[in-house]
Amino acid sequence: MVSIYESPITSEEVKSKGKELGADLVGIADGSVMNENPPYPEDPRRPCDISDYDADRVIVLAKRLNLGSSRIKDWDQRHKYYNDELAITALEETALELVLWLEDKGYPALIIPPTHVDPWRYDGNPEKHLSPLLSLEHAAVEAGLGTLGLNLQLLTPEFGPRIMLSALLTSAPVDADKKNEVALCKGPSCGRCLSACPGDVITDWDRDWQRCDEYRNPYGFNKLTQFLGEVIDQTSPKEQKSMIRSEDSFNLWQSILRGAGAVNGCRRCQDVCPVGEDYESMLKDALDEIPEDTPQKQSRLNKIMDNPLSKNYDTQSRWIGSLPEE
Repeated sequence: MVSIYESPITSEEVKSKGKELGADLVGIADGSVMNENPPYPEDPRRPCDISDYDADRVIVLAKRLNLGSSRIKDWDQRHKYYNDELAITALEETALELVLWLEDKGYPALIIPPTHVDPWRYDGNPEKHLSPLLSLEHAAVEAGLGTLGLNLQLLTPEFGPRIMLSALLTSAPVDADKKNEVALCKGPSCGRCLSACPGDVITDWDRDWQRCDEYRNPYGFNKLTQFLGEVIDQTSPKEQKSMIRSEDSFNLWQSILRGAGAVNGCRRCQDVCPVGEDYESMLKDALDEIPEDTPQKQSRLNKIMDNPLSKNYDTQSRWIGSLPEE
């Protein structure tokens, strides 16, 4: 870059502009620190893998979810999918406007959306979990927005996990934020995320991501391929027409139309998490009881409590933080 084209800029200006454009939280991570500390070293997904030129800083944007949808207990309500899709759309517009503002200042930037996976990694198996190009949850921790929880979702002091994330890579020479060192999550001594999970996919400081995808993206690419395969396998044209006109087909069409249920889905673990200033005031009365809880889930939580600092915790402790003492 030719410095004559660059306007002076500060991290405070960037964060203020991001909020002015619609973000509820904005943090800035050091790209070099993220390059040196990939969350999964066996499959590193780093800022430098995306851009050779404009990955000095990772600006993380968060948009809160509207709490009325969280108060609906059923995980598979299309009301929730649609409201979340609107939050993603709003966040995408914020990210684009912030990129254009940065470039007007002389600093190239590019958007890392929350739903973007690398198509070259797809191997023909629609059931296989595909990770995004950059873990925005880990980036958000590096940007000082919060810490990871028992199921590796991001928790923030303001909104708990009830947020959508996006990020920008940029060459702008602004100060990076510092990450929090103390965990917001109480781990298995709380365990509400594990108790509420409809797919029972949460383990100790991890989750079965492939199984979780069945709930997180209930009408995504995997569901579409399954449905079309079943239609093709029918030997009766009458039955094929019936399936094409079915509720499953209608839901898939709706999801393709707006992304609701295809790029988002179950967030029951986010709804019931007690972390966040919003929980006591807006959610507790509707969500304190967890009907999905079972003695089997409580037994598993008790086992995790016997060894809360497990191998999984050690692997992710940089982003979880030190657990608070009871």
